[in-house]
Amino acid sequence: MPAALDGIRVLDFTWVRAGPWSTRWLGALGAEIIKVEWPANERGRMTAVTPEGIERSLNSSPTFNDTNPNKKSITVNLRSQKGLAVIKRLVAVCDVVVENFSPKALRSWGLGYDVLCEIKPDIVYVSHSGLGHTGRQSDYTMMGPTAQAFSGMTFSSGLPGRPPAGWGWSILDDLGGTTMANCVLGALYRRNRTGLGQHVDLSQMLNGVTLNGPALLDVTVNGRASRREGFPPGNRAHWPGTPLLNNYRGPTVAPHNAYRAKGGGYNDWCAIVCLDDAEWRKFVAVMASPDWAGDRRFATGLGRLTHQEDLDRNIEAWTLTHDKYAVMELCQAAGVRAMPVQSAQDRVENDPQLRHRALFTELDHPVLGRRKFQNAPFALSQTPAINTSAAPLIGQHTREILEGLLGLAHDEVAWGIGNNIFWPQSVGRFDYIDAMVSAAP
Repeated sequence: MPAALDGIRVLDFTWVRAGPWSTRWLGALGAEIIKVEWPANERGRMTAVTPEGIERSLNSSPTFNDTNPNKKSITVNLRSQKGLAVIKRLVAVCDVVVENFSPKALRSWGLGYDVLCEIKPDIVYVSHSGLGHTGRQSDYTMMGPTAQAFSGMTFSSGLPGRPPAGWGWSILDDLGGTTMANCVLGALYRRNRTGLGQHVDLSQMLNGVTLNGPALLDVTVNGRASRREGFPPGNRAHWPGTPLLNNYRGPTVAPHNAYRAKGGGYNDWCAIVCLDDAEWRKFVAVMASPDWAGDRRFATGLGRLTHQEDLDRNIEAWTLTHDKYAVMELCQAAGVRAMPVQSAQDRVENDPQLRHRALFTELDHPVLGRRKFQNAPFALSQTPAINTSAAPLIGQHTREILEGLLGLAHDEVAWGIGNNIFWPQSVGRFDYIDAMVSAAP
């Protein structure tokens, strides 16, 4: 069955997380992704802990391999004239160029948007940098967590009276990647209608700013600061003992919290929310109508908010008698909003819904062996988005692309591998790279 992006070829200069996350999904949608790498400075391939029993190398990172399925890898020295000439020939046969370097990187290599347009006038070029390609701070460099801080997201997280908590995961890297993919799709749609390419200039920090919209309105319209008494309220909709104000995170209700569950483990918690009195009464029935729940203090939403500490303490006494999945099943059967706090292992090994949705599928990798990797979190009924191949070994497809697609002679590729054009002399060669050199033309 044809995929949605069959026939689209993407030249991928991305690294680390945000950029590769975008081309991961373009590849799942059927685009041919040609990832340009250089072993001497490929930082993204050396992150995370290598699985036990596997030698650490440029091909062993679990993070890299989960972020880069559905791609081909070539190694080219962009700082050499011969390497640059090869890349320009690749631009001419690609539909899209994507990168997530600082604004000056591609320009310094002689691959700015003006050059790309000279090579292929209808090229779609999507860049993702900290602050975008324009403005007096555009050359400032940053990563996901610093972009979050600068955007205001970090400042609005945590608990009242505590330092900002930040985010446990670099959300602006993943959000940046999905936004890049959206930008590619939009620009390709326009190109297919008009024949015109364009440069889509994406700022990681501005992506974060858009997530602060309600907080911005609160300070400009209501004069309320983002850090004030009772805010941010953590898992709650309202922090007990503070002025009762809507905190622009949905209805101000109780219960609205995460509660410890049976087992006592780090992730043995379950989040429970009742949005109105009817849902509260359903939850009381789930708990077998304990005497405390009949207290008049808890009969109304305002009463539950006013006496939230007592309310939460009694609810947790009940949740501690069940494991988190039992709490979920009991509540959901009654129409009460409750979900367990899941660890990575819970999601991969124990979640029946994710198993049904095939979110984690097994792929064979030459170094890591047979492992589970994330599949697309969306399902297309007619053009499935799936993992078709594990992440590539570094430089695995150099010969296929340079000889098969561009028509370079085998001797030219072999010479380039040995002379710092298609493999750095400072880095030892893998057996499969040596096999390229010795292979028959």
